[in-house]
Amino acid sequence: MTGILGRLRSIGRGTVVDSPEGSPRRTARDERKRTYNLFEAASVYVAACVEDDQDRIDEAAAWVSPEALSFGVNELACRAVVALARERGESPQVVARTLLGLPVA
Repeated sequence: MTGILGRLRSIGRGTVVDSPEGSPRRTARDERKRTYNLFEAASVYVAACVEDDQDRIDEAAAWVSPEALSFGVNELACRAVVALARERGESPQVVARTLLGLPVA
């Protein structure tokens, strides 16, 4: 929540906001106009959940609708399970159950 309030304050002043490493710096006004991809929102949301960063969780959740975020998180989970299954040489079902701490069926 604090991050959102800070962004709103900087928008009103037209100041430059922090930008990710390697990307061009944008003014707060440009940041306000930016639209977020649902997969970008999902990746930031999940990473923030792993890091227990509530400000970033709230920020990413505000980028897209709850339905779109849910779809993006689901797609990310599917892709992660498939990637791990290929890496481990196991079925996606075995990997998913193992990640959740369930017995292999």
